[in-house]
Amino acid sequence: MNKLLCSILLSLISLQASAAIAVIVHPSNADSIDQKYIENIYLGKVKSFPSGEQVVPINMDASQAAKETFDSTVLSKSASQLKAYWSKKMFTGKGTPPKEVSSTEDMIKLISSNPSMIGYIDSGSVNDTVKVVAEF
Repeated sequence: MNKLLCSILLSLISLQASAAIAVIVHPSNADSIDQKYIENIYLGKVKSFPSGEQVVPINMDASQAAKETFDSTVLSKSASQLKAYWSKKMFTGKGTPPKEVSSTEDMIKLISSNPSMIGYIDSGSVNDTVKVVAEF
């Protein structure tokens, strides 16, 4: 019984660790940003990094687990809340949702090649071609 409990606890800990989200930018980006600023970027309320440079947020598509984790952890919203939010913004002409990519590899490729972009991936997938500005 003790071994089983330890095994379950270790599984939960590793599952939680792999669910961490890293918010990434181009390595040349020197800005430091907090969760509220990231939230404002992804909700279309902020159009630039603190330095004044344009910011282009990139989302994972709905098939990626990182999207659900990012939405709930960083944006504090469910998929249906975000859909309603962006539907209203688009209907009133006040914004469009961030573009989406379908894989971690595509996200890293985009972010590492464009200093204006910001994205997120599972923290276990971070490599030296991108810079982590926040982790949740």
